[in-house]
Amino acid sequence: MRAVLLGGSGFIGRALTSRLLENDVHVVVTSRNPEHGRFLIPEGHSFHVDFALWDGKNPEQLATHLKGADVVINLVGSNIAAGRWTDERKADIRDSRIVAGTAMCKAMDMVEEKPRVVIQSSAIGFYGSHPTSPEESHVTEDSPAGQGFLASVCREWEASTSCMDVTGTRRVIIRTGMVLGHGGALDKFLTPFRMGVGGPLGSGKQVMSWIHIQDQVDAIIHIINTPTCTGEFNLTSPYPETMDAFCNTLGKVLNKPSWLRVPAPVLRMALGEMAEELILQGQRVLPEKLLESGYCFSYPSLEDALNNLLRP
Repeated sequence: MRAVLLGGSGFIGRALTSRLLENDVHVVVTSRNPEHGRFLIPEGHSFHVDFALWDGKNPEQLATHLKGADVVINLVGSNIAAGRWTDERKADIRDSRIVAGTAMCKAMDMVEEKPRVVIQSSAIGFYGSHPTSPEESHVTEDSPAGQGFLASVCREWEASTSCMDVTGTRRVIIRTGMVLGHGGALDKFLTPFRMGVGGPLGSGKQVMSWIHIQDQVDAIIHIINTPTCTGEFNLTSPYPETMDAFCNTLGKVLNKPSWLRVPAPVLRMALGEMAEELILQGQRVLPEKLLESGYCFSYPSLEDALNNLLRP
């Protein structure tokens, strides 16, 4: 099998590359700087990966890399949590995704033999978010799109590769929650906790829909290898937790207190709109279709996931 990863040098892409190689898949990673990308792949794996130049925009350039591909996985998109959402930053978050998806559609038209599977990345931001979420309230893949900046971006992001739906290629959209692993959102929590000043952000009642990085990449491989998997899939643990519960569990695993709450006004002042959508509100997202497809989570519970990641 030959898999082409667009945006494969990022946090999820690096882990996915390693897992694909373990499954004897020939991996091609596109990058604006292929030589730099080689240093981002885990040690011992980089020389088993082909790095291909692609600027994220040029369909002709991309088409040359898609020839002979069995699977294409589109992970392209600038980091939504890299900084305050200025107008310029929001434009980059949107455009980096939409332009790449549109270019991929045009590139596919130039390839005579289409890949059998396309995995289109998205996020649970598609469903919008809420300040609190009662225990019985949840969303699944059948839930409608929500409101807000991220919901708008996700709708356009998913639509940017909708051309695949009429080519005979099986297209799957993965709506990913907060991915826990070394190099992801978890790192932002660790420093204050290790200094003994960790604690919940905002009210603590907002729900965090998360997934362990191993389940993230294993679920993608499961979807690739399961022909009945089509359409939208939530990639989240079946057991989301509130911010309070997340921080209490993190403190327990690190043997540190979880006591210093950061008030919502402070976060709004520091991060603006980003604080509202990414931190102070939440979603109880369930992976209904993934479970129905037969996928078994390695780390369904938060405590097991954090123990795996943080304890020797």
